[in-house]
Amino acid sequence: MPGFGNIAYTPAGQRAQIHYAGRAQDRAPEESILGEAEAAFIQERDGFYLATVNADGWPYVQFRGGPPGFLRVFNDTTVGWADFRGNRQYVSVGNLSGSDRLAMILMDYPNRRRLKLFAVATVIDVESDPALAALLVVPEYRGRVERLVTARVVAFDWNCPQHITPRYTRAEWERENGAPGF
Repeated sequence: MPGFGNIAYTPAGQRAQIHYAGRAQDRAPEESILGEAEAAFIQERDGFYLATVNADGWPYVQFRGGPPGFLRVFNDTTVGWADFRGNRQYVSVGNLSGSDRLAMILMDYPNRRRLKLFAVATVIDVESDPALAALLVVPEYRGRVERLVTARVVAFDWNCPQHITPRYTRAEWERENGAPGF
């Protein structure tokens, strides 16, 4: 499997790195399988940013959310989620029908951490795979599940926290401060 740098650091990107940083990014040995730290981080999220590309090459980024834990890790290369009904534009799922490649950015704003994933997606109608639906559907969540998505991770990268502004959900604020939040 290619590492994150082998996918992200294209020749054009390397030229930009040399131009702006004076050198190309080092390509240290990279893991392409999710470890315990990545699995725990992923399964704690209550949302992530999903990037796809349409047939004309235009990128599209959409937020996907749910209760903490709606994003599941099946093994060291596969994540999945129940895709809840949203704005009913279906841009991301439409893009995935033309190119199954996606990127995910998972944020931990309070701790200024970010995990980026490159993956290959499979979109499954919820009725066609009851066993998978049983693993991904969150019964107590009010969102209506329209489809299931599995993503085979081909590379990931923990990213620099330098410009991440800490932000807190009400629950995070209350845990941190021991008092009712905003």
